[in-house]
This record gives sequence, C-alpha cells and structure tokens, in this order.
Amino acid sequence: METRSQPHIAASIGRKKSKWNTIIEQRYLFLMSLPFAIWLFIFNYVPIWGWTMAFQKYKPGKSFSEQTWVGFDNFVQLFQEPHFYLVLRNTLAMSSMSLVVGYTVPIVFAILLNEIRLMAFKRTMQTISYLPHFVSWVVVAGIVTKMLSTDGGIVNEILVGLHIIDKPIQFMAQGHMFWGIVTLSDLWKEMGWNSIIYLAAIAGIDPEQYEAAKVDGAGRFRRMWHITLPGIRPTIMVMMVLSIGWLTSIGFEKQYLLGNAIVQDYAEVLDLYVLNYGIKLARFSFGTAVGIVNTIVAITLLLTSNWLFKRWTKESVI
Repeated sequence: METRSQPHIAASIGRKKSKWNTIIEQRYLFLMSLPFAIWLFIFNYVPIWGWTMAFQKYKPGKSFSEQTWVGFDNFVQLFQEPHFYLVLRNTLAMSSMSLVVGYTVPIVFAILLNEIRLMAFKRTMQTISYLPHFVSWVVVAGIVTKMLSTDGGIVNEILVGLHIIDKPIQFMAQGHMFWGIVTLSDLWKEMGWNSIIYLAAIAGIDPEQYEAAKVDGAGRFRRMWHITLPGIRPTIMVMMVLSIGWLTSIGFEKQYLLGNAIVQDYAEVLDLYVLNYGIKLARFSFGTAVGIVNTIVAITLLLTSNWLFKRWTKESVI
C-alpha cells in the first residue's frame, strides 16, 4: 500500500509546485487584475446586502437594527397580486419576441454582410447598421412615434397609398400591436451592434475551408450553410445561453418611452412595476422583493439553458 501511494503523493506535490510556479510566473497579471476584482466585489456583491430590505418593513432614516422584520410577507403579498402576473406576462412575451427576432436576425445579417465582396459597400453598410446603437432611446421613441402617427406618419401614408388600409391606424393606441412595435424598434436599434460578435467569429474561420468547398463545386449558399454556420455555432450557443439568462431583465426604457395609458396593460414590465409600485410609493421592501424574484428566475433560466447546452454540445458556458 505504501509503495502504491508514493506515486500519488509525488504527483500531488508536483501539481502543487506547478500551481505555485504558475502563480509566481504570472504574478504581474494577477496584480493587474486585482483592481478589477475589487471593483467587481464592491459594486456587484456588496450591494446584495440590500436584499435584507425584502424581509423588513424598511423605513428610510432608521438604522439596520431598528428595522422591523416581517419575514416573507412582502413575497406573499407579491404573489397574491394579480397585476404581478400581468406584468410577468408582458415581460416574458416581449423578452421571448426579442430573443426570437433580435437574436436570429443579427446572425443572418452578419452572414449576409460577410458575403459582400465590394469592401467599400460592406464598410458603409456596417457603419450604417452600427449607428442606431448610439442613439438614445428618447430619440428613437420620438422617431418611432412620429413614423407611426396618424398625422403625417410615413407608415400610415404608405399603407393608405398602397390601398392596404382605408384610413390611418393609431398604432400607438393598439395594445395588441405594442409588443411588435417594441420588438421591431429594438431590432432596428441593436441589429448592427449585435452582429459584431458574429462577424468576428466568422473572421476566425479558416479561409481554406471555403476554397476547398469552392473547388468541390459548393455554391455560396452551401458554403454559408455547411461552413459559416457550423464555424460560428459555439458563439451562437453561448450568446443564446446568455440571452436566455437575461430574459426577464429587459429594462424599462423602451416600454416607458413608447407606452402610454391606453396600452399600459401591455407595456408594463417588471422593472416598471418596481418603479411604479415600489419606489414611487416608497414601498422599498416590496420593490426589493420583486427584484429578488426577478434575479432568481434569471439565474434559473441561465442554469437550465446552460445544462441543456452542455447536454447537446458537450460544452459549458459556466
């Protein structure tokens, strides 16, 4: 037994020495990353202490020891409110539409953009598609509202001019159209920017594969299907997992700026719910409880999608 365990002991000591040698060799890299690790801890992990507010009847101005603890009362109240489920429906619906449309279209756009051989035109298209990302949602909401207006809106004028509709439609007052308007507005704003990572992944594919496929008689579409798409599949899957993890965290700027009282039942999302029924009403504990539920759902979706991704591809994001 002793003779058998000696190689294992020696191997263990060797691994420890190897780890220490690696740390010593890369000590400057560790020191360079230390400020970022400290920043991450201070601004991402320390604020989690604020989750204790969800289990209190929080009153501003009182110290932590003076707060009244209420246990899970805020969570019980949250799940008993019918309006919460309406807000959750809106959030998941718009997130799912954004995932389907806003996730797939940039992939197609990047592949098609990569096929352009005229470099001047390709750079022009890239620049034009990237620019909307840097435009504020306040400006985008104003543009969308004006384009869909019944008073000189270009969309209504085109539809009436083509005799598709008889009279202008009040798009911004149609609740069942609001999700589509938000999804398409977000697609126009972020499509070019989201395609950058796929263009970078395509640039990493070996050009000899395309040359070999061309020699074998494969056309452009076959090369895209059998070389480009498989070549960027890991990137596509990673981005899908991360997108699913952020499914319930879609912000509120789009909905807040494009929405109105008429379409409120379709426009209100979780972040707006926290703002309207938590912060504005000084119900800080209730708002924190909503945030915790949102985070738990997001983590569950992330872990589930990563588990499925690992089963299908034998790879893992986290």
